[in-house]
Amino acid sequence: MMKICVIGGGAAGLACAVMLGRKGFPVTVLERGARVGRKLSATGNGQGNVTNSAMGAEHYFSDRPDRVRNALARFGADDAVAFLESMGGIFLRDARGRVYPASKQASAVTDLFRREAERLKVNIVLNAHVQELAYDGDFCVKWAEGQMRADAVVLAAGGCAAPSFGTDGGAYALAQRFAHTIVPPRPVLVQLRCDKEGVRGLKGIRVDSLVRVMRKGKEITRCRGDVLFTDHGVSGDAVFRASSYAESGDGLLLDFLPDVPRERLSGAFGAGGLLCIVNNTLARTIERRAGGDRARVLALVKEYPLTVTGSLGFDCAQVTRGGIPLAETDEHFQSVKRAGLYFAGEILNVDGECGGYNLQWAFTSAFCVSDRIARG
Repeated sequence: MMKICVIGGGAAGLACAVMLGRKGFPVTVLERGARVGRKLSATGNGQGNVTNSAMGAEHYFSDRPDRVRNALARFGADDAVAFLESMGGIFLRDARGRVYPASKQASAVTDLFRREAERLKVNIVLNAHVQELAYDGDFCVKWAEGQMRADAVVLAAGGCAAPSFGTDGGAYALAQRFAHTIVPPRPVLVQLRCDKEGVRGLKGIRVDSLVRVMRKGKEITRCRGDVLFTDHGVSGDAVFRASSYAESGDGLLLDFLPDVPRERLSGAFGAGGLLCIVNNTLARTIERRAGGDRARVLALVKEYPLTVTGSLGFDCAQVTRGGIPLAETDEHFQSVKRAGLYFAGEILNVDGECGGYNLQWAFTSAFCVSDRIARG
């Protein structure tokens, strides 16, 4: 029986270990931290948004969208829910299609994986920061306190986002030893920095808004949801989704009353100004920027402009864009440089929109890898 080494104890690594363990393979998971599933336990603001019923390749960014589409056809949202529920628990969809455990506890999802891995006798080694990965007929994996040999290795150690969870991009070097290239990583699903004048005095204001990302006068995308003003720019659900598209230099147009047409807004704007129309602090900022011009005030309520100057970086990002190109793997995410080396999860050049799509990718890629290994 083949010996399998999974490097990384996050969602993709745990899913792969459980899937292979259920097929009877001896699996060792090497996790660099003191416990597995730390990032998984924080997903969905700690509530565990594991997938989305509106699943499709159009929600992902990659160098090979056809590969993403084919993989999701093999293991989609329904398959992910069935897999999770096979370990226990109930998973429910909200009005926006996001799927959560009924308990709304992401840490409980991690506990399901831990319990199932224990039942399957998966060997989990903690504090095992892999420093060397080599091949001499089989794979030799070394970390500070030990080493092992394996017939196949699954590299599932994540990208650069949220380094506090141990994902600092160090695993890319392991792939580069086998002549893999790396699509330069950048943070996505992250708070955006904006021009200081646009956010001055608005820190802490939260508004349900329509956010339009503009580039050279053309709309790139639009997202509806919370916008939270910070001392450096904007955050919130809508901004996180927009960050998958926005680049430095792009414009954001915020509609603070997306459910109110311009005609109704114009009729309501009288002697009371913006009272009972928008937040008072926001109203004062709009009136200041408009310089007393009534038409300009109304325009700013519906199209408040900000300029993106960057993001808060990997420390605050949920996901990494970039990594191992899918073009350097086969349809099962096995390396085309070294047979027996596989990739799963965020280390691949695939990232999804906000809303459960990135955990779905972790489970989907884990399925494709484990299925290929099992078939020999």
